[in-house]
Amino acid sequence: MMNSKAEPDDELLCLNLSRVQARQGIPNARGDDGSGVRWVKPMHHKGRHFLQIPGPTNVPDRILRAVAQPTIDHRGPEFATLAREVLTGVRAVFKTSGPVVIFPSSGTGACEAALVNTLSPVDKVLTVEIGEFSRLWAELARRLGLDVHVIDTDWTRAVDPALVESALAADTGQKIKAVMVVHNETATGCVSAIPEIRKAMDRTGHPAMLLVDAVSSLGAMDLRHDEWGIDVTVSGSQKGLMLPPGLGFNAVSQKALAASRLSRFGKSYWSWESMLGPNQTGFFPFTPATNLLSGLREALQMIQEEGLENVFRRHAYLAEAARAAVRAWGLRIRCENPAECSDVLTTVMLPEGHDADAFRTIVLERFNLSLGAGLGRLKGRAFRIGHLGDLNELMLTGTLCGIEMGLQLAGVPFSPGGVNTAMANLTARQH
Repeated sequence: MMNSKAEPDDELLCLNLSRVQARQGIPNARGDDGSGVRWVKPMHHKGRHFLQIPGPTNVPDRILRAVAQPTIDHRGPEFATLAREVLTGVRAVFKTSGPVVIFPSSGTGACEAALVNTLSPVDKVLTVEIGEFSRLWAELARRLGLDVHVIDTDWTRAVDPALVESALAADTGQKIKAVMVVHNETATGCVSAIPEIRKAMDRTGHPAMLLVDAVSSLGAMDLRHDEWGIDVTVSGSQKGLMLPPGLGFNAVSQKALAASRLSRFGKSYWSWESMLGPNQTGFFPFTPATNLLSGLREALQMIQEEGLENVFRRHAYLAEAARAAVRAWGLRIRCENPAECSDVLTTVMLPEGHDADAFRTIVLERFNLSLGAGLGRLKGRAFRIGHLGDLNELMLTGTLCGIEMGLQLAGVPFSPGGVNTAMANLTARQH
């Protein structure tokens, strides 16, 4: 919406700021109509945009060049070689010897595929709501017609294995067919201990499958599909794999494959059976995302060059520096247990009375830096720092500089010096 007082060609941008931000004043402001609405002429930003949301992440130039190659015939021998290479190579990131199905889809599509291939209408599933993405997966299951039992929490901790164990032990009729767990909850920055959840399930002797959403953890944090006894691991291309959005993944156990043969859900596009046959010869039952698969080959090569375990260490090292900065600012990290804090993102709570979305807008307009929004219950109360993918020390400290300057401009009470604390943390340690 344009200011009626402005000239049509001014291209003015309306920033709907809180009274606090409006009183602070923003350089280049064109005035205040008394309603708390400021009209700010957009800046022409120099340099590259800092995309520090928890995905999609910035895409490395090597992958951009791979994706930009001419599209090839998806029925020809060149594509078959590419497909076999990525279908085999991606198993190493999932740490599985079994099949990985790749859909042209978002992570949400892959979440739906995990359900419709392993379950049947009105089957009962168990989930623990620890954030917005676990809530959304439960809602997806509910819309499919599944009977969803949700254990609610306050969104400050990861999944407690004892809650899962108790619920399964109480299910003496073994009606629960699957347990759905988000590994890295991208709304809160809490990481659930999948091996401990698997052990808790095993102690009950319950046959429920374990379905894990690893959309934001795969390729950035340790995940072991086979060793941890996961039946379906769901992921996407736009986070730790450093690709643009558009690929959804299902890593599948033998137990899940057996369940898929009994599933009574109608499915076509999401059918594992339709995929796995053609995949053996390097083909797909429909047009695949050919150029994204070229990018995936490059991403897998980059991960191999760095070493997957080194990738995990780099993420942990940078994440600790980010959290050190937040603690030095005197702001609250949403994840209350340090042992459960994510190496992929940090969710930061702003003090009461301060609008996190207005703060994010100031940071974007002044410094060309995108931060993640607070989601669900945390909307307007929190912002999220993404520290994943193709990221190094200078990129992280630049991000933290933008945040510290933004806090000052937005009038948020904080203790200066978080950036210095992060730099000291980074120079004192090696990943």
